[in-house]
Formats: sequence, structure tokens, C-alpha cells
Amino acid sequence: MHTWDALIVGSGPAGLAAALMLGRARRRVLVVDDDLPRNRFAAHMHGVVGFDGVPPEDLAARGREEAEGYGVVFRSARVTGVADTTPGQDAGLRVTVTGGDTLTARVVIAASGVVDELPAIPGLAEHWGTHVLHCPYCHGWEVRDRRLGVLLTSLFGLHQADLVRQWSADLTVFTQGLALDDDARRRIEARGTRIVAAPVTALTSADGALTGATLADGTTVPLDALFVAAVPRPRDAYLDALDLPRDENAPGRPIATDPQGRTAHPRVWIAGNIAQPYANVPLSLGQGSMAGAGVNMVLVEDDIRTALATDAAPPADPAAHWEARYAERPTIWSGRVNAALADVVASLAPGRALDLGCGEGGDAVWLARAGWQVTGLDISPTAVERARRAADDAGVGERTRFVATDLAEVSAFEPADLVMASFLHSTVDLPRTAILRRAAAAVVPGGRLLVIGHAEPPPWAGHHGRHAPMSTPSEDRAALALDPAEWEVEIEDLRARPATSPDGEAVTLRDGVLLLRRR
Repeated sequence: MHTWDALIVGSGPAGLAAALMLGRARRRVLVVDDDLPRNRFAAHMHGVVGFDGVPPEDLAARGREEAEGYGVVFRSARVTGVADTTPGQDAGLRVTVTGGDTLTARVVIAASGVVDELPAIPGLAEHWGTHVLHCPYCHGWEVRDRRLGVLLTSLFGLHQADLVRQWSADLTVFTQGLALDDDARRRIEARGTRIVAAPVTALTSADGALTGATLADGTTVPLDALFVAAVPRPRDAYLDALDLPRDENAPGRPIATDPQGRTAHPRVWIAGNIAQPYANVPLSLGQGSMAGAGVNMVLVEDDIRTALATDAAPPADPAAHWEARYAERPTIWSGRVNAALADVVASLAPGRALDLGCGEGGDAVWLARAGWQVTGLDISPTAVERARRAADDAGVGERTRFVATDLAEVSAFEPADLVMASFLHSTVDLPRTAILRRAAAAVVPGGRLLVIGHAEPPPWAGHHGRHAPMSTPSEDRAALALDPAEWEVEIEDLRARPATSPDGEAVTLRDGVLLLRRR
């Protein structure tokens, strides 16, 4: 199963900021979101430098586009559970999503926000985010000098009442039966704010706009906007299996974190409203960035431990490694010719070809069908036997010869009109440049050396541990250091090709093509 470096739950401001940070750090990141952002009820954001008055969905779309530019993958689904892959909290996390899929990740960042629980007053939910508001800093300017109200759901609402008075002198505080002491009353009334004890039973409206609050005694208080401190409930039930400690003194009892967002679990981080329900967009963006940087440092430490452990282990035997790789499955490769090879060789006159690292023979069989006499070399006897069968099945057995040998031990290769190496990469010891130099010596005058390879790791490759060394065509040419008086560069470029990741995502890979002609 493919393991993500980081899986982020939620694509609000915090999740997007964390994704951008990790994507730029070359991490393999998946963002899972159920498309129910907290601010979907609001038409505009405010107090966001450079984005004041911009619809929240515009920020979300731009943030997603930026993150995708760094290879971050987005998936529309709901996370239903997170658990340790193995006991001990140190091997990674198993994440289940709607539909029953199970994903694995080295680290999870929970940025799924909160649900605002509103008082059960008819008409209140219908105006949430438009005329029923929660944050005077977010919405106060838009309703300044109008008829405003503050509905108390707890004594915490007194702080909200103090703030809202800044935007309008026409302010009514509805206590909803909460008992206010004399100090609280004097504090409110000192600036001309009215106090109404009768409970609000419904909100009235006309043409979609709030017009007033109906009281239990039947009277109506005219209003243009009503502020209410909803009860924020963190959307974190999917973390229940981890039994993370909570901050019992904070509104909504969010999961406790350190200042950077790390929970008691070393591989679970939290950012945004799920940790601080009253954080606005800029604060959530900052928390997401901080969590992303913190997670990357955890992954870096993982990478170092992995590298140290790998270096301490005895080097793998290349022959045993590749034989085991081929023996573990009936086939490894598709059997189809590499597209770049077919494109380059199509215009060449057939002759003798030498295929270095021929694998199961897909390229060699195509060459033989095109009229070439091909010798394929590979370190794995299993691969060589499969190549022989493929050639026989294709009817070109008489035009092919396959030999199991370690290329590193071949001192001189047989003369050929075309010497080619397609994706000659290895995670175990492979003196690739030395092999290519010796193979170049086997190219006859007028013949060609063709090197095709990955110019960079695929997007799904983990950026931890070891992967096969990769290089661009110009780097290959420089490393070969062939005499320019003897060799002419015919092709040296990068070519994009579509591919599908192990998770079914459409991606684009970049391959390098180097074609040198011997004069």
C-alpha cells in the first residue's frame, strides 16, 4: 500500500496553508475534504490582507491551485477514522475514508474545523452568516451604525457585547434568562446599550433581510443584524480511536496541542478552527503554515533515521536484489515498448542493437520486429527467461539473444550499431556511468548511443529513504565525458508523458532522452 508523507484532513485556510508548505518541501501530500467549509455561509472574507472582501471560495480555489502546482493531491471524501498502523505510534497512521477506502500516511494534520451549534430559535439558522453573525471583526464594518443585537448563550457573550458596541450605538443585549450581576449591567449600560431580559423566541424577516427579534411577551425589537456566540464543536470524531487529551478549559473542548499544533500523538497535528474555534482566516493560515513546517521537520528526522539505518546495514547484493524483485510477481513491466525509444529509433536503419538492462524484453522485442538484430543483457535470470519467451511468442526469437549477466562485470561489450539503456536505474549498487562509458566504446562508427531515463522521481515517490539516482540528459552527457570530436549530440531533451500513480491519479512524468552519434 502506498504511504503518503502527510495526509491533511480539510482544505480550509489552515489545511491549504499546511499543504502549500509541505508541497514546497517536496513532500507527497494528500488533502481529503468533504466540501463543507465552515465559512460557506458567508459571502465575503474580511480582515485578510490582500483578500479583504473576497469570497471565501475564491481563496480556496486559488490556494488549491497553488498547492496542486507543487504536486499536492486533493480528494473529495470524508475521513471516518484514524488509527496507528501498528502499536507504538511510530510506524505511521491508517486513515479510513467514506466508501471504505483505507489510506496510510506518515503524519496526519487535522484541519477539519468546527460545526457551529446555534440556539434553537426559529429564523436564526436561516440568517447565519448573513444577518446572524459571530465575529464583529469579520462583519462589524458591514453593519456599522445599524440596529444591532447580541444574543447571549453564555456569560462569554458579554465580551461580544462589549465589542459590538464599537460598531454601533444602537445596540440591544438579549440576556435569554442569564442572570447578570450589578457590575455587568453597569458595564453594558454605561455606553447606552439596552438590556432585554425577555427571551427571544423567533427572528422576523422581510425580502430575505432580518427585521427584528420577537420576544416571549409578544413584542418585537427591530434589528438589522444579530450577533451570537455559537457553540463550536470540533469536527474531530475521526480521531477518537487515538484517545488524545483535550483542553478542558477551552470552548468546545478541542484536542490539546503544543504551540506549533502537535498533539500528544507524535504523528498527529492540528491546525485552524479545530484547535482554536475563534481564529479568523489569517490566524488559521498562520497555524497551517506552522503545522506544515513542524510536520516537515518530523519527516526530516524520520528520513535521517532511515538513512542512518540503511547506511549501517550491509550493502544489498545487486544480483540477489533484482532476482528477488522479478521473482516476486509473474510480470513486472507492461511488455510495451518505451514511447521515447520507439519515436527515436523509428527513423534509424535497422542493424545490430545492444539493450543494457533489457528486463523482460519489451524494448528488445519491438526492435526485433522493426528488423534489428538484438542482444539483451540483464542481471536477473528470471527477467532474461521471460524476455526469451516474449521474443518467441512474438515470432522474433531468431532475431534476439538474451544473456543473464552483471553489467558491472562486463569489461567489453560486443560491437553494435545501437547501444541503448532505457531506465537503467537501481536502488542498489549500479556503476551506471562506468557501464555506459564501456558500452559507448562498443558503438561502431556511424552508430548511436541512446540513453533514456527518469529525469526526476515520480510524484508518488516518497522523499525519504533511498530511491534510484536520477539525472537529466545534460547531466548524463557531462558524466560520460565522451570526446566531442568523436561524438555528436543528436538529441538532448526532456519529454513529458502521462502516467497513472499507484493511487489512480493522472500525473505527468518527465523523461530524459540523450542520443549521441559516433562520427
